[in-house]
Amino acid sequence: MIPPVTGIELRRISMPLVAPFRTSFGTATVRDVLLVRAVTPEAEGWGECVAMGEPMYSAEYAEGAADVLRRFLIPALPKDADPYGVSRALSSVKGHRMAKAALETAVLDARLRASGESFAGFLGAARDRVPCGVSVGIMDSVPELLDAVQGYVDEGYVRIKLKIEPGWDLAPVRAVRERFGDDLLLQVDANAAYTLADAPHLARLDAFGLLLIEQPLAEDDLVQHASLARTVRTPICLDESIESAAHAAAAITLGACSVVNIKPGRVGGYLEARRIHDLCQAHGVPVWCGGMLETGLGRAANVALAALPGFTLPGDTSASRRYFATDITAPFTLEDGHLAVPTGPGLGVEPIPEILKEVTVDTEWIPL
Repeated sequence: MIPPVTGIELRRISMPLVAPFRTSFGTATVRDVLLVRAVTPEAEGWGECVAMGEPMYSAEYAEGAADVLRRFLIPALPKDADPYGVSRALSSVKGHRMAKAALETAVLDARLRASGESFAGFLGAARDRVPCGVSVGIMDSVPELLDAVQGYVDEGYVRIKLKIEPGWDLAPVRAVRERFGDDLLLQVDANAAYTLADAPHLARLDAFGLLLIEQPLAEDDLVQHASLARTVRTPICLDESIESAAHAAAAITLGACSVVNIKPGRVGGYLEARRIHDLCQAHGVPVWCGGMLETGLGRAANVALAALPGFTLPGDTSASRRYFATDITAPFTLEDGHLAVPTGPGLGVEPIPEILKEVTVDTEWIPL
């Protein structure tokens, strides 16, 4: 008999970033994080909701995720649900994948801690460490960008991703390629900042030997991405467009992408992320694990996922110090360009109580 989930805690924390992180949809200086803690008689588990403080990256945002968890998702949770049962129980609520992912992960973590199984082992990890890339935000000047990239190269990151937008694309990419040479694994991320009318301009990126162009067009337009993919030589990678295995299947069938960025929170959780991995692996489509400025809790789960065999490209699973001066868990540190996959029960990491208390701004206990 599965021990019941006795209650869920919603915890809001505020994590200052070590430096402003600018993308085409805004600039972040603080990470407003919603954590979900599932408590059973045998163990407790943690899930991190990746929704931002405001609905700029996606329609979901932290306060909205807390509301839907409080009013709809937690009341629908069976006390004796296994991880697969969580997904089935929540399916009647439309959307809100980031909130669902956090709740599913918390329950899964609690169950795995009780059984002594690691997150990586449960998912089917094939490696004990994963290669790490880093995402570099939009800067005020090219010299500032070059200094930042130099710092990340010196730290040992094996792949650099540059955020781009109209007016900040060809010049910074050219400068980085000229400074660091053709051996640097380099890719760009537009966060849907362009339209198909920009295809001739985006084709000029072909000259720089990029690994991929990530999400150049609107998230809801697979057809135009397929058209763009026929226009440019650089592989198209989809991110925001992929919210499920069904979306991934449609994108592959249409020829809208040849690479997929899997963000577990965006697709509804790690079980769906694994389904997307399996689908892409079956079709010979490489995948990598994207990041959402996670704390050590979300990072631990992402590193475990990135250890699956189909993750053949370095992801955004950077070290803790990339975003936070002090993480809420023991920090993830880069070793020879890689992060070690946690091997302990569940996520293999847990919050440090005194640090968690210091950054907490609100808590709410919801009994089942």
